Amino acid sequence: MKILAMIFMETAQAMTEAMPSRADVVIVGGGIAGCSVAYHLAKLGISDVVLCERRRLTCGTTWHAAGLVTQLRATRRMTELAKYTGELFSSLEAETGQATGFMKRGSLRVARTQARFEELARGASMGRNFGLEVEMVGPGEIGERWAPVSTDGIVGGFWFPNDGQVNPADVTMAYARGARMGGARILENTPVERILVEGGRAVGVLTEKGEIRAGKVVICGGMWSRELAAGVGVTLPLHAAEHFYIVTETIPGLPRDLPVLFVSDECSYYKEDAGKLLLGCFEPNAKPWGHDGIPQDFCFDSLPEDFEHFEPILDMAVRRVPLLANAGIKLFFNGPESFTPDDRYLIGETCEVDGLFCACGFNSVGILSSGGVGKALSEWIRDGRPPVELADVDVRRTLSFQSNRKYLYDRTTETLGLLFDMHWPHRQFATARGIRRSPFHDRLLAEGAFMTEAAGFERPGFFAGRGVSPGIEYSYGRQNWFGLCGQECRNTAQNVTLFDHSCFVKYHVEGRDALKALNRICANDIDVAVGRVVYTQWLNEKGGIEADVTVTRLSETAFLVVTIAVSQRRDMAWLKRHIPEGAHVFVHDITSGLPILALMGPRSRDLLRAVSPDDFSDEGFPFGTSREIDLGYARVRASRLTYVGELGWELYVPAEFAAHVFDRLVEAGAAFGLRHGGYFAINSLRMEKGYRHWGHDIGEEDTPLQAGLGFAVAFGKPGGFIGREALLRQKEAGPPRRRLVQVRLDDEDAPLLYHHEPVWRDGRIIGSVMSGAWGHRIGASLGMAYVECEDGVSDAFLSSMPLEIEIAWKRYPARAQLRGWYDPKGERLKG
Repeated sequence: MKILAMIFMETAQAMTEAMPSRADVVIVGGGIAGCSVAYHLAKLGISDVVLCERRRLTCGTTWHAAGLVTQLRATRRMTELAKYTGELFSSLEAETGQATGFMKRGSLRVARTQARFEELARGASMGRNFGLEVEMVGPGEIGERWAPVSTDGIVGGFWFPNDGQVNPADVTMAYARGARMGGARILENTPVERILVEGGRAVGVLTEKGEIRAGKVVICGGMWSRELAAGVGVTLPLHAAEHFYIVTETIPGLPRDLPVLFVSDECSYYKEDAGKLLLGCFEPNAKPWGHDGIPQDFCFDSLPEDFEHFEPILDMAVRRVPLLANAGIKLFFNGPESFTPDDRYLIGETCEVDGLFCACGFNSVGILSSGGVGKALSEWIRDGRPPVELADVDVRRTLSFQSNRKYLYDRTTETLGLLFDMHWPHRQFATARGIRRSPFHDRLLAEGAFMTEAAGFERPGFFAGRGVSPGIEYSYGRQNWFGLCGQECRNTAQNVTLFDHSCFVKYHVEGRDALKALNRICANDIDVAVGRVVYTQWLNEKGGIEADVTVTRLSETAFLVVTIAVSQRRDMAWLKRHIPEGAHVFVHDITSGLPILALMGPRSRDLLRAVSPDDFSDEGFPFGTSREIDLGYARVRASRLTYVGELGWELYVPAEFAAHVFDRLVEAGAAFGLRHGGYFAINSLRMEKGYRHWGHDIGEEDTPLQAGLGFAVAFGKPGGFIGREALLRQKEAGPPRRRLVQVRLDDEDAPLLYHHEPVWRDGRIIGSVMSGAWGHRIGASLGMAYVECEDGVSDAFLSSMPLEIEIAWKRYPARAQLRGWYDPKGERLKG
């Protein structure tokens, strides 16, 4: 009776809800994401929340979702968010009194090829890092768990007992009811016309019924989010695509309570519901939709059928599940869902507008991610920072050019199908390429460069040589470029190699307060002599690493900050938000006008002497020095640095001189064994040295002390720095209990390390690999891993007992140490 009374009260409240003029938080969009955010804010005690839905709850894309609740995703963090969602669905109905339709039936992921099986096995091993329940199964057991399936051609698979399915509309209503129980207000038929922004901050929304002022605004508008955000200059790159599934008539004899079945090699998934089968797909060559805008009156609508497009999927399905041959089709459904350029959703505070948050672009995983996303974003809104490291789904990873509609349209034809395609190491997008090119692009292609993409930049992965059309033959083992990469690495150790670093991001920071403001942001001391380069991190209040940069002092009041390509907008937003209001500081992104060439190797000094009259000796040009030099007929900035562990210089060349400088170096370099090098070689070389990479080895939850970067922290500098107090507490507690270490598999036939492989010691998991590569100078499979020890991680601990690393469900003997494997004393940096 209490539940019935509550339903009646909710209905009456919804019908008579007055239009508020103010709220702490306004949420735009009443799909599952918006309702989850409202629910989780209420759970945190933030009850002054208004959710505005343009028509009816779930009426955009939520209502027609397949309702799959699976936990294993492409990355650890996405898996953890999905794992929380499944756990929440187990209790949400009891908490709210609203049925959700959640059924924990488990799921089966099966493989037709050994490569797919290895992909699944590597993912299953990753899941073990945080307690994901998973079992390996053979064809026989697959047939036992899913009787209608033909196991012809199946080599094996994995069973996930805690997966299941849910009714998307019902679980959204449960979120909504939970939000209302906590005090949130939900307004249907209240379309938001625009976000209100004043002084660079979101202050509310304008609806057709009037304004609602707010401290924070959250865009959860699904496929409408991009256009709404664009109205205030915010980039939310997503595009709708047509997503197909069929539902059969009732099939006599079909077992009830079947687990969800994924056959990714056939682009398909199967879900039993009330004696019927739902067959859905994520096919290659998808169909983007809504390119010219999404109709505002779109409400519980579907798209036209396209059986010809779906027919190849159905043909494979009939062979895989033979009883489909005689089953009638009750429903052929085609509905839109939003996809992003990298198949990862968008959450967090936007770069452009303070106080404006988003949760959108879910790439068909919105239901299964909704709980984790709602929880993480609500805590972010409360605390002003993410509760955990969320870099792979953080909206700040996006680039402004990605709002280009043609780019989004073309990329969406690929991203939908990539959900079920092979997730190969070093997999490159095939669509929407060639966008950002350095001035050296055509010259590098002529040298046989295979171009990879990062943040839209085309940059060489490896070089196949003149006259060769390079390509990648994908595998989890040594790909076809392995030997070529080895040649580039060995040449870097023996002669000199030219790398194109133009994609690195450059900020010019200047003003009479620049030193004071920037030194507060940097953990290291940048109050150095003009012409010195400082390696430093930018930290948050918890001591976590927000950025990993170099800072060059150009003058008393000017600095050059260099960071990685994928952090271009993220780091700029962090920098600007931490410059005190009113400070005399001006920041400009000069990336496009200042390409970089890096000369690395023991003969780099000799090559520079051949093209420049400057002094490049240790005494005349010490490590960490930066100054302008003559090179050919140009003036360029040379900085003596390295990311590969050899003597070298980075050359910052004004764009109009770039071609001349490149040609002069190549011409003179022939006498010194000059070769071109790509980013696959850079990854191998930096792995041997133990050089960290932000987003892989270090991030928001890792402190410099845990990452072995304490040498780059200036605890005693005047004025302190953001995160200092947290680091001091950690330092006083003794050696870090969690520490980044260098790991090595000495078996020449050992598989390659990539990411998230568990590290075992004495029968239990003590850590996880963050990144890996083959070290060509060392001749071993290498990685960097965080490991834990209550008494502190030390070399003595690492060597006191054998270690193993689990790769694709198998364990391999490993060694670990704190320092890099190659030239640990840094003697080769002197040349």
